[in-house]
Amino acid sequence: MDKVRFGIVGFGNMGSSHVKKLFEGAVANATVTAVCDIDPEKLNCVKELYGDAIKLFHNHADMYGSNEIDAVLIATPHYSHPDLAVSAFEHNLNVLCEKPAGVYTKQVRVMNEAALKTGKVFGMMYNQRTNPAYQKVRELIRNGELGEIRRLNWIITSWYRPQCYYDSGTWRATWAGEGGGVLLNQDPHQLDMWQWIMGDVLPTRVRAFCAYGKMHDIEVEDDVTAYAEYENGATAVFITSTYESPGTNRLEISGDMGKIVVEDNQITFWRNTVSERKFNAEYTGGFGSPECWKCEIPVVGTALEHVGIMENFSSAILKGTPLLAPGIEGIRGLEISNAIHLSSWLDDWVTLPIDEDLFYEKLQEKIKNSTAKKSVKSTILDVSGTH
Repeated sequence: MDKVRFGIVGFGNMGSSHVKKLFEGAVANATVTAVCDIDPEKLNCVKELYGDAIKLFHNHADMYGSNEIDAVLIATPHYSHPDLAVSAFEHNLNVLCEKPAGVYTKQVRVMNEAALKTGKVFGMMYNQRTNPAYQKVRELIRNGELGEIRRLNWIITSWYRPQCYYDSGTWRATWAGEGGGVLLNQDPHQLDMWQWIMGDVLPTRVRAFCAYGKMHDIEVEDDVTAYAEYENGATAVFITSTYESPGTNRLEISGDMGKIVVEDNQITFWRNTVSERKFNAEYTGGFGSPECWKCEIPVVGTALEHVGIMENFSSAILKGTPLLAPGIEGIRGLEISNAIHLSSWLDDWVTLPIDEDLFYEKLQEKIKNSTAKKSVKSTILDVSGTH
């Protein structure tokens, strides 16, 4: 096998984009041979665009058992991701899953267990892990250049969405359809980057405030401010929304040896010549602070985004290349997301690991009153087979 044969589940916005890239050869070591969607109109669209070059399936189990594919790329509404992945593993297929891994950690944990049992390649479409700016910041922190981390601040409000975006699908911006708003749809990348850059370490507790339908006619959150604490005393503040224009995407991390800022794809490192702790203990001159150098850190290369993740995933299948975004790590960013939601719902602090049963209980209450519960639940049933 010189190329991985992908079967795409879901021909929506992301699924159709993945099919196009694979079909046109943008991913050198992979191709697309099959597409599955429950909507006949979408399958007709695939037929019109690609003719007989791609096999069409209305049922995912039929595609999984067709011997036409080596790997599955899941690009369906969020709730269905774990069930579709587990079914693929049961068919001895490799799985690449669009973000988020799922809506709640309890279902994602089942997916991870299935992946580990089969030994198949399991990846997440965390395309921001291909961004050389974030890769460099992770490297600097892991190499101790910033010293002990004190604080992370991330303002990510550049997710502006007009009302027509939310009106484009009955599943959008509903508890039954998406399981959340900006945290589940737009921010999984930043939530993954948050824990990934911080050395794969999660906070110990979170206090969050979410506004639901603050500036849109939706039932889920479009504005979030979260405060988190770590075991070593470090803190984090995460601010996000979908109604600010122009928005901001600024990551700032401070440590014992200075401060790193990532904005506009540029990295600035204000580097102390001596650690703050050493200066604090030894300085006797009254007012003063450590000597600091402003360093512009070069960003080498370009972000390969979705293509980069697909190439890395396919290489893992073909050559055993280490995954840039292992699927089992998808639960980490989701746990932060679930903690933020649960803190908002309870109007209280939430410790991590979260109480998964309590989160599920509260989520079911939201789903029960969701405006899209009937139409979307029936769609999820058709797609995943077990919801």
